[in-house]
Amino acid sequence: MQKLKVCELFAGVGGFRLGLENTGKYEVVWSNQWEPSTKTQHASLVYEARFGHENHSNTNLEEVPTSEIPDHDILVGGFPCQDYSVATTLKNSKGLIGKKGVLWWSIHRILSEKENKPKYLFFENVDRLLKSPSSQRGRDFAVMLKSLNNLGYAVEWRVINAAEYGMPQRRRRVFFLGYHKSTEIYKTLQETSPTKWVLERGTIASAFSVKKQGVPISFSLEKNLVSLSNSFNLEKGLSPFLNSGICMGNEVHTLKTAAEYYGPPGVISDILEEQLPDSEFNIPEADIPKWEYLKGAKKEIRKTKDGFEYNYSEGSMVFPDALDQPSRTIITGEGGKSPSRFKHVVQTSTGLRRLFPVELERLNMFPDNHTKLEGISNTKRAFFMGNALVVGVVEQMGNGLFQKIDALEEQLQS
Repeated sequence: MQKLKVCELFAGVGGFRLGLENTGKYEVVWSNQWEPSTKTQHASLVYEARFGHENHSNTNLEEVPTSEIPDHDILVGGFPCQDYSVATTLKNSKGLIGKKGVLWWSIHRILSEKENKPKYLFFENVDRLLKSPSSQRGRDFAVMLKSLNNLGYAVEWRVINAAEYGMPQRRRRVFFLGYHKSTEIYKTLQETSPTKWVLERGTIASAFSVKKQGVPISFSLEKNLVSLSNSFNLEKGLSPFLNSGICMGNEVHTLKTAAEYYGPPGVISDILEEQLPDSEFNIPEADIPKWEYLKGAKKEIRKTKDGFEYNYSEGSMVFPDALDQPSRTIITGEGGKSPSRFKHVVQTSTGLRRLFPVELERLNMFPDNHTKLEGISNTKRAFFMGNALVVGVVEQMGNGLFQKIDALEEQLQS
């Protein structure tokens, strides 16, 4: 089978591309990365330095005409988590708009306008997506699933914690795959029991083995997208979406699953560099009490700016980080010297220090110094890794998808 052509949106510094290209089975034919809040497009500069500027767009995706995006087999991206509510507009007979600046609707627009729609979709987001917004838990995901169903796609999803599959960072993200109704996977999914697909037969199950926990739930999505957006889960109860599931033809089947993995764990000690005695990452003795306070348990009275007093409490965190465990999730504020509750600190032969940028890259399974570039600060490199995905998850999923397509094509031919 030939390589699948990929269009990569919200490309960041290229985690999706690395994961898919590592398999040798995908080729990126067009990419887009645009950061609205900064003048210098740092992530795009890194992307172009690593992959070249050909077929790379550094323009606001909302302003890119669909005609400029080449045809592709699979559309991928880790899109921003925003408010995905739907509204109607009198001028637009189709009646569907999202809020301006909400990039899900740019994906929707590309899929709507493409005459040759991509056969497959592969998206990533924070797992909070399954239960947002707090006023209508699960509504945002319901709107997405429904809008993809309307465009002819079935969807399967899973929340994956990379550390539960032997990778060195505890990073929980929801991954979802879409299959166009013209594909063999769609037809196979139609003929397979939903629970069997989620646990055994599905693409994600073949890449990341799971076991069942609890009872499957099934429900229908309202046919009208706008009324779905307005009325979904108004009771303000828990989200009906569990950590695994499929949605096809407005029917949702969802199930709680747990990772099934028996290999060695990935741990922090696997990714550590040799210590540099005079490194800027070393923590001065004078700062250690501040770090200990921020990482420690607290029960104290605090004041708001208006002078209102309230009780504040939080539990303690392991300090320094345990070297024989996977790391905590890297967040965008990981960089910089100032003491923080959430930054990683390790004990080495020469004392306590923060993690080097190359070690943060390794926790996301990027190549060493992928983000090292003139004009890119160490703080910015840490920010990139706080925004990135774990490359190993994408690689495994990409392999699983390609093998599924290949196997079904072989069956057709035999």
